Amino acid sequence: MNYDRIYKYRFQLVSHEKKKVIWKIIADYFYEQLGRPVRILDSAGGMCEFINAVPSEERWTVDIVDEVRKFAAPEVKLVIGDVLKVELPENYFDAVFISNFLEHLRSQEEVAFFLERMHRCLKPGGKLGVIGPNFKYCYREYFDFADHTVVLSELGVAEHLYGAGFKINKSYARFLPLSFRGGLPVHPFLVNLYMRMPFVWWVLGKQFLFIAEKVPFEKTKIN
Repeated sequence: MNYDRIYKYRFQLVSHEKKKVIWKIIADYFYEQLGRPVRILDSAGGMCEFINAVPSEERWTVDIVDEVRKFAAPEVKLVIGDVLKVELPENYFDAVFISNFLEHLRSQEEVAFFLERMHRCLKPGGKLGVIGPNFKYCYREYFDFADHTVVLSELGVAEHLYGAGFKINKSYARFLPLSFRGGLPVHPFLVNLYMRMPFVWWVLGKQFLFIAEKVPFEKTKIN
């Protein structure tokens, strides 16, 4: 699959400046939710809007497309390759961020393998932030994207996180709108307001949100 061409086509009518405004606010939100991590890994860099904006001291991103080099800030450490296979340090990161990636994997088994890998990358007590389309609330549009393969809802993701050894600290079935083709308003004040009004998420949100924590398996409890 030619991801570079697919993403160029997908975002051809989306303002890059609009994305930067929205992602700066999302990055600041997750920086706080993830405990102000010093070392953070973005597991699928894309156009690097998140990893460029998050104010962590040490920032890493992985992407399978070499084009990511054009977007990453100079201080971001790039790892080019398949995140399921590339070499990553274990017990190293304070936080891992996963955005709109799980649905691209080829099977539920691959989702489990990937989350277990992210668990190993985190320090004990490290935080994981996950967002992605919730099939339950966007089933009509879910397969409008050529790279969407695995069907996931907030309940399935919760099971995957628990199975991988995480304790779920926060979860929301609805968070952001589905895509940047529409949804969130672009004005920073309105975007900030949206992020601080979870009751509005239940109207516009079509993506789930999880904040989870790496704990020893024997200490993982069902909430």
